[in-house]
Amino acid sequence: MIYCRMLSKPRNLKNIKILLISFLFSLSLINTGSIYAQGSQSVKPQRIKVDGVSAVVGDYVILESDIDKAIVEMESQGMSVKNITRCELLGKLMEDKLYAHNAVQDSLEVSDQEIYDYVDQSIAYFTDQLGSIDKVLEFYKKPDELSFRDELFQINKIQKLSSMMQAKIVDEIEITPEEVRSFFKQIPKNDLPTFGTELEISQIVLEPKVKEEEKERIINQLKSFKVDVEERGLSFSSKAVLYSQDPGSRSSGGKYTLHRKKPRMVKEFRDIAFSMQEGQVSDPFKTDFGWHILVVEKIRGQEIDVRHILLTPKVDEEQLEEARKLLDTLRTRIIDKEITFEDAAIQFSSEKETRLNGGAIINPTTGDRRFELTKMDPVLYNQIRDLEDEEISVPLLDEDRSGLKKYKILKVTNRYDEHLADYSKDYVKIKELALKEKKLKAIKKWMEEKIELTYISLNKDFLDCKFTNNWRKN
Repeated sequence: MIYCRMLSKPRNLKNIKILLISFLFSLSLINTGSIYAQGSQSVKPQRIKVDGVSAVVGDYVILESDIDKAIVEMESQGMSVKNITRCELLGKLMEDKLYAHNAVQDSLEVSDQEIYDYVDQSIAYFTDQLGSIDKVLEFYKKPDELSFRDELFQINKIQKLSSMMQAKIVDEIEITPEEVRSFFKQIPKNDLPTFGTELEISQIVLEPKVKEEEKERIINQLKSFKVDVEERGLSFSSKAVLYSQDPGSRSSGGKYTLHRKKPRMVKEFRDIAFSMQEGQVSDPFKTDFGWHILVVEKIRGQEIDVRHILLTPKVDEEQLEEARKLLDTLRTRIIDKEITFEDAAIQFSSEKETRLNGGAIINPTTGDRRFELTKMDPVLYNQIRDLEDEEISVPLLDEDRSGLKKYKILKVTNRYDEHLADYSKDYVKIKELALKEKKLKAIKKWMEEKIELTYISLNKDFLDCKFTNNWRKN
């Protein structure tokens, strides 16, 4: 998968700073808590005064030690906290708790098992990086693994509730062409974003033919996994850890969360997943990545949790060399103008996602065909960096993360040099900026309304803080 990000001139340094704090907190170990009091509906619940409490947001308490731990954690990871104040850290914590509190109020459900699975992954990653669980506990200054796991669970549950609430706020927001035009016109000329050099790239991919006996071997192995799960009660997750060739999900037991409105996997995978019932295990099916089986674990409206096992067929060197020769012959025909690159892609390419586009690669981040040169996938960049416009590369061996090997030829079809934003040329990117601004406004409005409706208490030591949000309600 190739990703690209759009760089634009920052318009608000304070917001950038806040975003930085948000990023730093993604790895910070912060305790959370809640306090409850009994009372009638007509009487405001009484909060118990606790020493060291920095703030209370709804049912969540933020301790002074939470801020201290966040600072220590960031410093232990080599992050500078020189320009980040305790007020800013507290403000970010309060935002997270406000989202989480209202997620609970809105009955948004988060699976404890999903959080436990993520904690397991985190512990495994930390242990792999540091060498042992004892070194992990020493690094994070935790007394034992159980308390560390509990702390991670609380952190990740708050973060999950917070992200679910934020998603609910903006999921239905769309933007019209007229709103995009209005947004662009309101940008002062001196503040127009600059877009870096971008390329449009096309490719033709040839996968080597897989022998029929190898195909049958893969299918039969997946069928045996299905029998083990359905008839013998064995764990699908354990099978995925042991056998799946998908490095992106293998360590988590093949788990993915899919959303109908946010395509994440290839169409064949999504179609199978959304056609099944909870607990059902699919028959083997094929995608461009290999052969799969999947099980649906949980259906939550538009969102489902699935686990899958991916097996990729083995291809011998003779088949691989045959694919290279065929692609080299096709390249010669294109250079000799016997056939256009686009027609050759439509007729011969093995890759469904680009074949019908005449080989054009779509940027999954922006939805258009442009890739910013400095943000391009390093492997792809190295393959095209020396190509002139309209030049066709020699056949290149390509191996994806699952181990599937194939050959491809590449062509740079268009080049856009670095330039100030132009409404006609850069409409897709401008639309993305306009939509982001609209979502930010919606979140700001939601935040203002919920702050007024939610019980919030600030320690007197923080009353002079200049928060982005009106936590003091003055």
